[in-house]
Amino acid sequence: MWRSMIPSETIETYQPFQLTSVIANILSTGLIYSDTLIKRLAYSLLAKPFVILSGLAGSGKTQLALAFAKCMSENIEEQVCTVSIGADWTNREPLLGYPNALRSGEYVMPESGVLQLLMRAEYDPTKPYFLILDEMNLSVVERYFADFLSAMESGEKIKLWDGGEDVPAEISLPKNVFIIGTINVDETTYMFSPKVLDRANVIEFKIAPEEMKQYLDEKKDIHLEKAYSACADMAVDFVEKAKSQIEIKNGEEKDILLSFFKELKQVNAEFGYRTVNEICRYLHFSGDDKDGLQKEKAIDTAILQKLLPKLHGSKKKLVTVLTAMWKLCLKDGVAKEIDAEYNVADFKYPESAEKIQRMYHAVVYNGFTSFAEA
Repeated sequence: MWRSMIPSETIETYQPFQLTSVIANILSTGLIYSDTLIKRLAYSLLAKPFVILSGLAGSGKTQLALAFAKCMSENIEEQVCTVSIGADWTNREPLLGYPNALRSGEYVMPESGVLQLLMRAEYDPTKPYFLILDEMNLSVVERYFADFLSAMESGEKIKLWDGGEDVPAEISLPKNVFIIGTINVDETTYMFSPKVLDRANVIEFKIAPEEMKQYLDEKKDIHLEKAYSACADMAVDFVEKAKSQIEIKNGEEKDILLSFFKELKQVNAEFGYRTVNEICRYLHFSGDDKDGLQKEKAIDTAILQKLLPKLHGSKKKLVTVLTAMWKLCLKDGVAKEIDAEYNVADFKYPESAEKIQRMYHAVVYNGFTSFAEA
């Protein structure tokens, strides 16, 4: 019976979610990440359980996803499912399986284990379950992931078949399932549509010079197993936070969001209520944590993850809006042209400004730009 897939309880006492402990355990494996990057992943998952990690191949996107998921999981075999996306995926069958057309009453389970993960998560709602989709844009995302995107927003169940003893007729996308996708951008991959980007926090990976120097100096072996289940006793609180409702309060954040909304609207790239809600959740969790991000840093990364990914297009379309958004990132009283030399000290939101400038240079020189860079 498919209900027999419910995992058994083993941890007897649970602790509050403490991100400092998660960071320490991930870094103990030998992986090299900034504390801020790990915080951004955690707060993004709390804000919305769908995160896309984008950037340079070999920069550690998949390793970070695995390290975080396995650190938070009590039973890694049951709670973590990693799927390598195939370039030939044209429907949902690799993720959700299909009814056997040759044998009535039989359902073919997917080899990926995704449906099995959803079934376990549905009947174990207090613990986190992680679905890691590696190289998510090797195929057109909407072809194989449309049911997930729809269920993510509507809360409706995904219809599977007429139902039977081993597989239910429909399955929900449980709120304790956290989806982390990784993407590379090159000639073998597909661009993400605004529909997909709007439903995720997009975290871009860039290797800093000091991180490369640390890697070359130390060249540590990676021992991911050091983090296995290290923070599983915090997992229940992590799930409770992710499910919790927050109150959107009056404050500086509202004025900032409105100013960016007005600029994005000029190129028909304005954001909707869902984006506002997710940004507010992100700012809430990053500010609520005693070891969280400073206010301006949190706003900076929220702009970078939720607003800038919406921008793509031609020089005629984007030069004006990129210039206007650049000015919104400057500190009060600082006047600086977008093509001037970048100086981090000039900005309230330096990471967003640096990305905006890169996109501006790309659109000026190439005639087109997008958030994702090859």
